[in-house]
Amino acid sequence: MSQKKKNKIYRQPLPNRFVHWGVAISIIMLIITGIGQMPVYGRYLIVQPFGTKWLTSYEITLLVHYFFAATLLFFTTYHIVYHVMKKEFDIWPKKGDVKGSYLIIKAMILGQKEPPSEKYLPEQRIAYLYFVISIGLVIVTGVIKVIKNMMGVQPTNGILFWGAQLHNLATVMVILGVVMHLAAFIVKENRKLLPGMFTGYVEEEYVKERHSLWYKELKKRYEKQS
Repeated sequence: MSQKKKNKIYRQPLPNRFVHWGVAISIIMLIITGIGQMPVYGRYLIVQPFGTKWLTSYEITLLVHYFFAATLLFFTTYHIVYHVMKKEFDIWPKKGDVKGSYLIIKAMILGQKEPPSEKYLPEQRIAYLYFVISIGLVIVTGVIKVIKNMMGVQPTNGILFWGAQLHNLATVMVILGVVMHLAAFIVKENRKLLPGMFTGYVEEEYVKERHSLWYKELKKRYEKQS
């Protein structure tokens, strides 16, 4: 099997893991510093754990927020450029994904055999689209909020108002997405994907059982190489 070692299959190459953790850390820090600018911590954080005093400073949280906004923009740009150049679009939603997600969830609930899947499950592709929309909206509206602080640039009140409202909406969408993403690992079957985001490898038996279409594709590729 292509890039296989000791009954394992290489599922997530280094660039994917690099982007995944880069985006994850950026989003977590953006949420933390964004809340700090409201300012929630200075008003309601009665007990301040060691090392969190900086969260009560608007100026510091703003600078840190800008820094991680820049890293989020970097990782998303890298992700797009990398996959366009490699022509890898396995994660992009396909026709029938909604029905496919329903069938998989139904099979899991009833304890039945899941329908054959490709490298990514239908619900994973739908979740990816959700994050593309919500993170994309965060970035666009975030740029609008930054522009208003630039000297000589004054967007209209309507743009500022809707930019702020949509930025807040996108933030809530991202938070909900993160919660749902983590909640997915409550399902035992999904936990076998976790090693892939650390080492890149997942169990071959898992791939053969749950991603049989991708497994067959890898097997054909291996046979051609042999």
